[in-house]
Amino acid sequence: MVGMPVRIDDTLYEQARSEAKVEHRTIAGQIEYWAMVGRASLDNPDLPVSFVVEALASMREPRDEATSFVPRSHRA
Repeated sequence: MVGMPVRIDDTLYEQARSEAKVEHRTIAGQIEYWAMVGRASLDNPDLPVSFVVEALASMREPRDEATSFVPRSHRA
């Protein structure tokens, strides 16, 4: 990926730095994450943002570690 300088508000930068530290991301990675969540939320306005965040996180998990879906009607 090619980096491209972008001007952002100082307050947004400081918020990204603070959140990036907590989430173990780079500042650029945090801003990219926010953009990805924002884009997915705009594309799916009927879904709660928390659902979008969880769905995006699940898509990044390795498929070999996924658990199979079991409908409630089939659980023991």
